[in-house]
Formats: sequence, structure tokens, C-alpha cells
Amino acid sequence: MKYLNYFFYIATNWDIRIAWYILINEIRGEKKYGINTTGKDDLQHVEEKGIDIEHATIYMPASYDLLEEIFTQLSSKKIKHLLDIGCGKGRALCVAAHYNITKLTGIDFSKELCIAAEKNLTQTKEKIPTIDWEILNNDAFYFDIPATVDCIFMFNPFDEVIMEGVVENIMISLGETPRKLYVVYVNPLNKEILLGNGFTEIYYTKKLKYLEVSILEFTPKNSISTK
Repeated sequence: MKYLNYFFYIATNWDIRIAWYILINEIRGEKKYGINTTGKDDLQHVEEKGIDIEHATIYMPASYDLLEEIFTQLSSKKIKHLLDIGCGKGRALCVAAHYNITKLTGIDFSKELCIAAEKNLTQTKEKIPTIDWEILNNDAFYFDIPATVDCIFMFNPFDEVIMEGVVENIMISLGETPRKLYVVYVNPLNKEILLGNGFTEIYYTKKLKYLEVSILEFTPKNSISTK
């Protein structure tokens, strides 16, 4: 039923051609990676707890084929620590583990989604014992980016208000620990905020109108001293 519900949601909100395309990838991907991440979440359970979701977007996982394309593109970058902001049920982290990224951190302000992500990463670790993962029930706006993070993944988890704060946190981290950093931004509606802070787009693809991703890079030479 989860596949049918997801299919009808996408067909209603986008179109039936995209719904069929995503459904096929959902069934293939869930079986291949042995995880349970299909579905959407409107975060009403979060709002019922008194948590403000005004600036959040609903949970939907990035399609498996798009994730595989992303991590194939990043394979030559030798990513060591991936941070997924708005990790949901942990799909991107689980797929990344199969592309030799061993340090995996996810944050999400939904406790329920964090619990689901923990289950999926536990299953992934049974297949890939070398991974080191952590899921944090946290608000991205107030989250300090660890100095070891060299790649950030986001599937448009919030609007431009929160994005401004997250990018500010990223720039603080880069100012304290200058390093090369990649940002994978799926459905990149606020990409210009990153571009305006010294990031350069190094890869872009768009499929079936709605499946869109941008990979951006920041290097220390792009930084502007604030001293």
C-alpha cells in the first residue's frame, strides 16, 4: 500500500508519467538497499507537539536513481563525512554508505523520522560494518556544522528563511576550519544563497521537469576574510 499511496500522491501533485518513473525506482531501490524509506510525511505530528513547521517542507525522499547519479559524480571527490540536513528516514545516508562514504550524520527536527532513519542505518551497517553513523533530532537553524564535514546533502527541506540561517552556519564553520566543501542540493529553489556566499556550481541535472539537483563546491580561496 505504501507504494500505491506514494504513486497517487505524486500523480496528483505532479503528473502520472513522473509517478510511474518514481514508483519503479522506489520498488527497485528499496529492494536493492534493504531499507524502508518510501512515502511522504506532511509533518503534522510535529506541529501537534507545538513545533513550528511554518518554514519546513514535507518529507519526500530523493529518487534512488538521482541519488546514485549524485554519489557517482562525487566518487572522485573522496568524501569522508556526509551531513544530511533534513535527513528524513535516512535514504541518502544509506545510499551514500554504498559509495564508500563511511562517516554519516543526519539531522531532522522530527523525532519520528529520526527513529526511522536509525532503523534504516542500523540495517545498512549490518551490510557495511565500516560505517560510522549518527542521527540527531535537531533544528537545522541552530545546528553547528562539524569541522569534519566535507559534504552536505539537502533535499529542499525548508524555505529561504531557514536556508539563510543554515548557510550562515556553513560559512561560520568554513571560517573556523577552512576546507573544501561540497553541497548536494536537490530541488535547489534557494541555490542563489549558496552562490552568493562563494560556492560554485560544478554539476547540474534535471529530469522530467521536477527531478533536479545541483552540486556546489566551496574552496578556501573563495572565502572572504571577516577579520
